[in-house]
Order: sequence, then C-alpha cells, then structure tokens
Amino acid sequence: MATDPHTDERPLRADARRNRERILVAARDVCAQQGAHVQVDDVARLAGVGVGTVYRHFPTKDALIEALVAEKFRLTIDNIRAAQKIEDPWEAFSTGLRRNAEVMAADAGLRDALIRLGPAARHSDADRAELFAVAGALIDRAQAAGVLRDDVTVDDVGALMAGLCTSMAHPGLDWRRHLDVLLDGLRAHR
Repeated sequence: MATDPHTDERPLRADARRNRERILVAARDVCAQQGAHVQVDDVARLAGVGVGTVYRHFPTKDALIEALVAEKFRLTIDNIRAAQKIEDPWEAFSTGLRRNAEVMAADAGLRDALIRLGPAARHSDADRAELFAVAGALIDRAQAAGVLRDDVTVDDVGALMAGLCTSMAHPGLDWRRHLDVLLDGLRAHR
C-alpha cells in the first residue's frame, strides 16, 4: 500500500488538510466497526464533509482504506520496535505479536484489508523494507536464543497473523486462545 495515496505533490491548503484529517478520523471509526463494507457516504457524513470532498482526497474507497492500513502498518513497525526493547527474546517476540494482534482485533477494516490483500498488499518499498528489517531482527534474536523455531520467517509470521484475523471476525471464537496456540507452535521445543 502506498503510504500516502494523495498523488498531488503540492502541499495541501490548511482547510484541505483539516478536511483530509477529518475524513481519516471518521474513516478510522467507521471502518473499525463496519470493516471494508463501509460506505463512503457514511464516512463523509461523520466527517462533516461532502462525498465529493472525500473523493477529492481519496479517488476510491480502496484508496481510503489503503491510507488507513498504511497508518496501521506504521503502528505495526512501532510495536515491533517497542518489543525489541524487552530483554527476554521470547517475551520480545511474543509481545510484538500480541500487541499487533490487539491492534487487528480492534479494527475490522484492518482485518478485512489484511484478509483481502494478504501478501499482495501494496506498501511502499521503504515501509516494507523497514518492517522486514525490524521483524527479521526480532525473529533472528529469538532464533539465536533457541526459543523460536529455526524455520520461521517474517513471511510466515505475516501469513499466520492474517489467518488469525479470521478468528477475530467471529465473536464466538476466542482469538486470544488461537494466538496462544499459534505461539506455542512457533516456539522451539527442546
């Protein structure tokens, strides 16, 4: 996903910046509740702008959702960086996954986007490289300590987390239990 789907390189006027931020705030709220099935009309109404204003900033609903996912992508990186500061390698790894799972659980739109887009999600090359670097370092550290299976890759973790989204979408399922099972399967057992 592009980190900023706004293609015009000129800086936005102050009122346009405010409208764009109001649209993003409204979209975060509506998408978190309704998922990718959100209607642009609902976002515009909640933001207090016209539908045309939404489309001036985001030419399609997918572009709006991509902007929201890009925000969460940055939060994912920040959560992993915070987890890297934990001394115990297994705690660092599992905390990184747990924090990002909590973010996904609270946002139906993010879950829908991850399930729908999966590995094909378009992130900027720099964002993707940064995520792979920080997640890879977390994985390498846990593997070097002998607490994480040697065959686990960044792609594996991403795919497993996307799969966990399916559990989160069903209120009758305990996704936290599923995350515990997932973590147990990733742990190196000696």
